[in-house]
Amino acid sequence: MKTDSELKEDVLSELAWDPLVPNAKVGVSVDAGVVTLLGHLETYAEKVAATRAVERVCGVKAVAVELDVRPLFAHKRTDSEIAAAAERALEWNTTIPPGSVKLVVENGWVSLSGVLDWNFQRRAVERMIRPMQGVVGISDSIQLRSVALPSDVASRVQAALIRQAVRAAHHVSITMDASTVSLRGTVHSIAERVAIEGAAFSTAGVTAVENHLRVES
Repeated sequence: MKTDSELKEDVLSELAWDPLVPNAKVGVSVDAGVVTLLGHLETYAEKVAATRAVERVCGVKAVAVELDVRPLFAHKRTDSEIAAAAERALEWNTTIPPGSVKLVVENGWVSLSGVLDWNFQRRAVERMIRPMQGVVGISDSIQLRSVALPSDVASRVQAALIRQAVRAAHHVSITMDASTVSLRGTVHSIAERVAIEGAAFSTAGVTAVENHLRVES
């Protein structure tokens, strides 16, 4: 098991390794496996990249993100400009049905709503908007459309985890309640926890995932 100082060293190395993260602007503290990120970044994409980088590090149990997004003057955009750019991006994305996503922009913060069929579509909307100039944050309230579920959802998710060589596949308990999947067990990293949740969401008809997986170093 890593000490906090060893974990901090690994986190700093991962931040430095990721080309999307201006690591010199990110402060790091670690307490009992919980990593706190501090500082100011110029884009929301950098903030997300820094968070994802920390989640990849084995031994990190949780991440507290206290990073502010402060766009450079050259990157600042009005809410109207951000909304118009986001609408155009949605129109050009063939995986997002026209009119299925609504957005509101206030002080650079984008709030999303609507109904989609798949979680990958919901993630695609976020990925499109995340790197846009002037965006400081995203709130995603997009819902997934409920459809009839096959009776073997749990076994399908388990098989997907094994196919994808997820190390903790055999240590994950999967249960269903209507269209909600519940995950329990232990994993080796937050990134693995997120990957398992993604596999659960890839099943048609799953509208929510309750992720109770614990990270153990």
